[in-house]
Parts: sequence; structure tokens; C-alpha cells
Amino acid sequence: MFVALRDIRFARGRFALMGAVVTLITTLVVFLYGLTGGLASAASSTVAELPADRIVFGATAGAAPTVNFANSTVSPAQAAAFAAAPGVSSAQPLGISMSRLTASEGAASVSVVGTGAALLPPIGSGAAPGEGQLAVGADTAKTYHLGVGSTVKVGPSTLTVSGLTAERSLSHAPTVWTTPATWEKLSGQTQPTALALSTSGGADLEAVDAAQGTETVALADSLGGINGYDAEQGSLQMIQGFLFAVSALVVGAFFTVWTVQRKPDIAVLKAVGASSAYLVRDALAQAAAVLLGGALLGGLVGAVGGVFASATVPFDVSAASVAVPVTVMVLLGLLGAALAVRRITSVDPLAALGANR
Repeated sequence: MFVALRDIRFARGRFALMGAVVTLITTLVVFLYGLTGGLASAASSTVAELPADRIVFGATAGAAPTVNFANSTVSPAQAAAFAAAPGVSSAQPLGISMSRLTASEGAASVSVVGTGAALLPPIGSGAAPGEGQLAVGADTAKTYHLGVGSTVKVGPSTLTVSGLTAERSLSHAPTVWTTPATWEKLSGQTQPTALALSTSGGADLEAVDAAQGTETVALADSLGGINGYDAEQGSLQMIQGFLFAVSALVVGAFFTVWTVQRKPDIAVLKAVGASSAYLVRDALAQAAAVLLGGALLGGLVGAVGGVFASATVPFDVSAASVAVPVTVMVLLGLLGAALAVRRITSVDPLAALGANR
């Protein structure tokens, strides 16, 4: 690190500019990473955090089942077949629809889920809903000044708030929870949308699917059945990938130019006995110092900005949402730097010092 640190002190303006670029790119990636996680939660937390490990999708008679909550329906016979299947410890109906909640303080679009009490999020106050009742997320209750015993309209029906749960949302609409029977009245449906299964080892769900004309997928895979989820997440992840690629190119270009400019210095070091391996390690240590400083500062700025942003937009502020972008930025930056400094090994001291002239 001796030569690397002297270089940084000698050309501190250039390295400060490079560090600032790394900081800005890292901040942008952290913001995008946190926004991706926040939007994923807003679009899918109702399903993603269900206490189940499989989701069963069905279809109307004559149609092939697909992983899509909007097109799925499960008949009583199919539900009974899964409930009786070996290895299935629980098969809960899951009715999902969109509606409008109207309270004295305003109105909002909500996702209405009809299911058993076993699938409800943790209840902070009150109790699980009975017939003609619903449970509301704590944030939604705070926004519309609802409490246990409040009355609201969901569509044309008037329901009583039985409890306040942890906040969940689906397709960016807050979720309210009710019983399957009440959900059928609200949605006009006569069958649940899907089944949520809890299984143990040895459950042969493929055989049940083949017999019942259904499709069973893991809980994580079922998120693709939420309209717009894959397109939204795919777009954001593609932008993340481009930013990471840009960061590697920018760092690589900087160290390529810097290596070319240092060619006479490298030649002198080689002439006095410095090995190529030593010089490469020194150059990579220099790159690591710049990348770590810039990426850590960018991660800090992104985390602080994310805390403020989460008050107005869906934003995931967590250790992972900061650590992952920072780590990837440093690793890709080092990869770009490694490709740039490889030319150190080909420097000929005599040629670089002008002995051929």
C-alpha cells in the first residue's frame, strides 16, 4: 500500500473526484434497491407473508389452471381433495378481490381477503373477524381514524371493525381481512380464489394437481400470479443491473487511464526490482481504498435518505438493502480495476523509460 497511498496523496483531486462518482452511483443504487424492495412489499406482502408454504390455483371448468390470482377459482371438491391429501396439515381458502373502503374520514381502494383466522397477520388489538366483520391494518386504521367497533362500508355493505392487524397490502392497495362467507357476499363470488397449504415432507401434490386440474406452486413462486408484479420487479432489477455495469465500466476506465499515465513510474519500480505481482496488488489495494470509501459514504447517504423517503413512498430500509448494493459495487469495481491494471504486467522498463530512442 506504500505506493498506492502516495499516489492518492499526490493526485488527491483525481481520486476525490473518482470517489465522488462512486458515492453518487452507490447512493442511486441504494435508493433503487430500497425502492425495489418497498414496491415488492406493497405489491405482495399479503401473499408473501402468509403462514403457508404452497398456493393452489384452479380454473373454471374446461380451462387450464395458471398461476394468476385474477383468473383462479377453487371448487369445494378440489379444496376437500387437498385437505385430505397425505402430508397436508392445513388447506385454508383464500378469497381475493378489490373493493372500496369508505369511512367517515375518507375512502380508499383496498384488497379484500376472505380466509380463516389462521392466515391472518398478527392482531394488535381486538379479535379475528366474524361474519359481517373485518380486520384492518394498523396503518390504514390510523389514516382513517378507525378502531375496534368502528363501522365502514366495503362496496355497498356495512361492516364492523373487529380488530387491527399488522399492515399488509396487495397490488399496492392496503388489505382488509374478513371471513370466507362475508368475502363471497362482498365479491359476488361463490368459490375462493385459491388455497393456502401448509405441508410436511412426503406430500404428493403433483398427483393431486393431476387428478383435480389444479396447479400448486411454492409461496414465493405464487407472487408471479399478482398482476403486474413480475413486470414491475423485472424493470427495476434491470435498471439495477445497468447501474452496476456502469459502475464497473467507470471504475475500469478511470484506472485504465491512471495506469497509462503512471507507466513511467511503474517502469522505474520494475527496474529497481518490484515484481509485477506486487504492483498489481498495490494497484488493486488503491482501487479498493477508493471504492470502499466512496461506496460506504454512498451507502450511508442512501440509508439516511431512505429513512426520510419511507415516510412518503414504499421504501425498504434495512441492513440488507444497504449492504448488498455496497458489496456488489465494491466487487464489480474491483473487477473493472483488475481488468484495467492487468497491463502493469506487460510494462517493459527499458521501453517505458525510452531506452529504444
